[in-house]
Amino acid sequence: MSWWYRIQGLVKTAIRSLQMHKLRSLLTVLGLVFGVASVIVMLAVAEGASYQAQQQIASLGVKNVIVRSVKPLDRSTTAGQGGNRDEIRYGLTYEDLRCVTDTIPALQSVTPMRDYPQELRSGPYAVQGRVVAVMPSYFISNRLDLARGRFIEDNDNRTAANVCVLGEELANTLFRYQDPVGKTVQVGELSLCRVVGVTRYKNPSAGIGSSLSAQDYNRDLYLPLATDRSLHGDLLFKFDQRNQSFERMQLSQITVQVREINDVKQTAAALESLLVKNHPQRDFAITIPLDLLEQAAATQRIFNFVLGATAAISLLVGGIGIMNIMLASVSERTQEIGIRRALGARQSDIVIQFLFETATLSLIGTLLGLCVGLFAPALVAQLSGMETRITAWAPMVAAGVALSVGLIFGIYPARQAAKLDPIEALRRV
Repeated sequence: MSWWYRIQGLVKTAIRSLQMHKLRSLLTVLGLVFGVASVIVMLAVAEGASYQAQQQIASLGVKNVIVRSVKPLDRSTTAGQGGNRDEIRYGLTYEDLRCVTDTIPALQSVTPMRDYPQELRSGPYAVQGRVVAVMPSYFISNRLDLARGRFIEDNDNRTAANVCVLGEELANTLFRYQDPVGKTVQVGELSLCRVVGVTRYKNPSAGIGSSLSAQDYNRDLYLPLATDRSLHGDLLFKFDQRNQSFERMQLSQITVQVREINDVKQTAAALESLLVKNHPQRDFAITIPLDLLEQAAATQRIFNFVLGATAAISLLVGGIGIMNIMLASVSERTQEIGIRRALGARQSDIVIQFLFETATLSLIGTLLGLCVGLFAPALVAQLSGMETRITAWAPMVAAGVALSVGLIFGIYPARQAAKLDPIEALRRV
């Protein structure tokens, strides 16, 4: 156990040496404290931002392939209707839905929907909202929860029932201080629908992918797809007063869910080859959330590397500070080193002694930096409203780099101390 007592003696000697210059030691330690803390905080902020983006993408469903109608720029899709009015026909159709259902293998579900802006009214209150005609599977694929009432059911579509489900914000606007379930909403000029449910608040999604725009589910009114079809026909009319044109679109979107995640990309390729036959003008776009998720993860790895490297510069500065204080310590303790060498201490003993002092500084700075770094992200999140996430590897990497930097920058001063000639060292009194 002699080695244990030797280590204890070296640690005590290192602590006594650092206590002789408390302020200088504290300032040196602070370099590592801020270095370790900045690495953890910057990676936590980056991880939080990445997590939010990936959650939005994952909410689309990693087993889903989303096909959405896109208005083409080519005006050759228009047909004159007399005068200066044009009719623009584009987008997905019920025939596309039938072909997808009958042709594409490995499907777990197919969810069509149609959405368009419309004035919604209840009593004295009116709002410009979004009507979304859906099948019951829409609520599952978009992970919507109920606040009260029920969702649209299969029977509602079979009977084309005049029922609807409201988003929470829309319900609060149209039915202030009232329970909307059982009451009616006027959709446009003619339709009246009975409210059967209200969805729970869901954070609006940002625009994801080339074909998906931002969505605020809380302002939507959901109708059975069959009801919308019976009220407005198979074609959706949109009138543009400036251009005096009508837009006709049967379906806004078809979401295909496959059974196995390995079938996603193969299914997307099959969908494209199937639809392009009936849509040579390319008035549709396919979004694969799995691809977006993989791209977001790859981007995050690069982002973490850049932020980590930037924050690591402060660790480098901390290491330079350690080298500076240890070189100053060697200069001040020349007589002590000479006496130790004269009494028989080897060069390796001197190196080990100074390395223990360096290790003590590095360890104290790293531990304090970990404490600050683990506490600071929560404070940043509270003050800025940004989400932060501390991964297990971030503190370990920060601590490992800090200790390594401290020891590496302590080697040179330790070797300089060991190389001092004992006689010359004793003369510098």
